[in-house]
Amino acid sequence: MTTTYHPTRRGALQLLAAGGAALALPAFAQWPDKPIKIIVTFPAGGSSDILARVMGEQLTRKLGQAVVVDNKPGAGGTIGGALVAAAPPDGYTFMLSNTTPIALGPFTLEKQPYDPVTAFTHIASLGSAPLVIMASKPSGITTYAELDARARKDGRLDFGSGGPGSIGHIHGELIRKVTGANLVHVPYRGGAPMTTDLIANVIPVGIDVITAYVPFFKSGQLVPLAVTGSTRSPLMPEVPTIVEVGQPKLVLENFFGLSGPARLPPDMVVKLNAACNEALVMPEVQKKLIELGIVAKPESTARFESIVKEQVGVLAPTVKGAGIKL
Repeated sequence: MTTTYHPTRRGALQLLAAGGAALALPAFAQWPDKPIKIIVTFPAGGSSDILARVMGEQLTRKLGQAVVVDNKPGAGGTIGGALVAAAPPDGYTFMLSNTTPIALGPFTLEKQPYDPVTAFTHIASLGSAPLVIMASKPSGITTYAELDARARKDGRLDFGSGGPGSIGHIHGELIRKVTGANLVHVPYRGGAPMTTDLIANVIPVGIDVITAYVPFFKSGQLVPLAVTGSTRSPLMPEVPTIVEVGQPKLVLENFFGLSGPARLPPDMVVKLNAACNEALVMPEVQKKLIELGIVAKPESTARFESIVKEQVGVLAPTVKGAGIKL
């Protein structure tokens, strides 16, 4: 007599799961077996591009496969962001994510191209850089308190940024929203033309990422009033934070991270997060980041996801409320 074994439903599911895992393991075990791409949503030469290349060198060593940088600028960072969001979750396409393509750009377009939280796997925090609120020398403004008083006394105060929808523009709108000071935005096509007008006192105030302005502060052509981080910048440690000048609700830092398409395999995410965190504590990497005005911030994947959600929650309403459109 032959006895036929009929597995229970639970047993069958366990066998199927085991078979699926067996099929999945070889694919992950072989990863990566071809070059990996990091998309940068800005042109070559800027902070994001340099950081991506620094991390790419480290990941090449740790993963044993070439990591290349591909610059895809435009539309508030959403051109590159959309490419990554649409990429297959196979571990070969990532993004050097930061505040612009995640918390700003998607909300400046008539049709939002992707959900910045759910369309990506936010893998690793790389660091953050504050903005600097600065004044022209001839304006006579030397402190943040004087900026606030001038805006209220004159009824308005013009400020420049690197362009409509830039992080400097958004911070000015955040100042309006939180403090009621009437700052009026003057858009420029980048930081260079804004700097020219700021030095000439065509505009009295500017807000932008700190890195490019340090030489002008040291020469006395521009006056730094406050950095927008919760800690002082290593580039200008003598400049007070926005918290120290009495405005803790105005803390805003440009975050940098590594993100990929949604639904990346969890084992891959763990491996990449560990590789990034190991690279960030290396002295040569930290030295390069300090030169860029970036403070290295290794975090768990869960904490990085929280950072992204928190910033989107603060900035998306500000962008929409100000009616900023690209």
